[in-house]
Amino acid sequence: MTWDHPHRRHGRKRLIPLLIAAIQMIGVTFASHFPANQAPATPRPLDLLAYALLAGSALAMWLVHVRVELALAAVTALTATYLALGYPWGPFFLAFLFMLILAVVLGRQLSAALTAAAGYALFVWLTARRGIDPLSWHSLVAAVVIIGVLLFAQVVRANRDRIVEQRRRRAGDERLRMAREVHDVVAHHISLINVQAGVALHLLDDDPEQARTALAAIKQASRDTLRELRQTLGVLRGVDEQAPRSPAPSLDRLDELVERFAAAGLRVEIRVTGRPRPLPTAVDLAAYRIVQESLTNVHRHAGVDGAEVTVGYDTDEIVLDITDRGRGGDAAEGNGLSGIRERAASLGGTVAIGPRPEGGFTVCAVLPTGGDS
Repeated sequence: MTWDHPHRRHGRKRLIPLLIAAIQMIGVTFASHFPANQAPATPRPLDLLAYALLAGSALAMWLVHVRVELALAAVTALTATYLALGYPWGPFFLAFLFMLILAVVLGRQLSAALTAAAGYALFVWLTARRGIDPLSWHSLVAAVVIIGVLLFAQVVRANRDRIVEQRRRRAGDERLRMAREVHDVVAHHISLINVQAGVALHLLDDDPEQARTALAAIKQASRDTLRELRQTLGVLRGVDEQAPRSPAPSLDRLDELVERFAAAGLRVEIRVTGRPRPLPTAVDLAAYRIVQESLTNVHRHAGVDGAEVTVGYDTDEIVLDITDRGRGGDAAEGNGLSGIRERAASLGGTVAIGPRPEGGFTVCAVLPTGGDS
C-alpha cells in the first residue's frame, strides 16, 4: 500500500471546485443546443460573463477555507446572478448543491438550511420572471432536489462522525492497552530489582557470593526491563524497524517467569490441566500478563515465599488460577488489579479476585479462546 502524503490529499480536494466549474460550463454549453429545453423564454446567448459566473460560482467554494458562511453567500449570489440574467438552463446549480453538502458536513447545518431556503425562494422568483409558473414541476423538482441534498449531507456527516469516533475509541483503547503493557513490564521487573537490591545490601559484607548472585539477578532483570520496554514503546511509536530479538511473552515462557521469581525468593508451582494447545496471540499475551501481575502482587504484598499457578485448558476457554497462602485481606484496587480486569474484559473474559476462606489470596481469570486451535 503506497503512503499518501497529507499535502497531496489536500491538493486533490482543491481540484474539486475546478472540476465542478468545468462540468457546469460544458453542461450548460451542451444544453444550450437544445432550444426545447429552454422554453418558454428564449435564453440569453452564452457569453464571457456567463462562463465567468459559472466558473466563479464553483471557484467561490474555495472561500470555505476563510469562512463557510462567506462561501455559501458567494456561491448562492453568483448562481442567482446567472439565472437572473436569463442564461440557458443546464447544470449551473451544481456548485450551489455541493456547497450545501460541504456546509452540513462541516457542521454548519443551520447556515446550510437558511441558504437552501433563500436559494429556493430566489429560484422560484427568478424562474417566474422567465415566464415559468411558480407551481409548475420545475419548482417541485427543485424543492425535492434541495431537500434530498440536505438529507444526503446529513447522512454523510453522521457517517463521518461515526468513523471519527471509532478511530478515537480505537486510539484510546490502544493507549490503554499500551499503558497496561508498560505497567506490567515495569512493575514486575522493578519489584524483582528492589528485592534483589535489598538482599545484596544485606549480604554484601557477610556473604559476598550470595550478594554477587543477587547483583547478577538485578543485571538480568534490568536487561529484560529495557528489552521489553523498547519493544512496547516501539509499537507505541509505530516504529517497525525490525522483528523483536526475543519471543513475545506467552504461556510457553512461564518457566522463565518462574525462574525470575525463584531468584527473588518466591517459589512458584505451575500446574497444567486439560490439553495444552496454541492460543490466539491476544489471549496468550493477556494470560501471561495476568499471571505475571498476580505473582508480582504476591511477591510484594502477600508476605509468603510460595504461590501456585494453575493453567486449565478447556474446550473454548482457558482458566488461570493464581493463589497464595499469605495474609489475605481485601484487594486494594490499584493499577495492577485494574489492568487484570481490563485485560480480561477486553477479550470477553471474567475475573474473580479476593481472599480465600482458608487464608491467602486468589486471582481467577477465565478467557475465551474461540474453540480448539
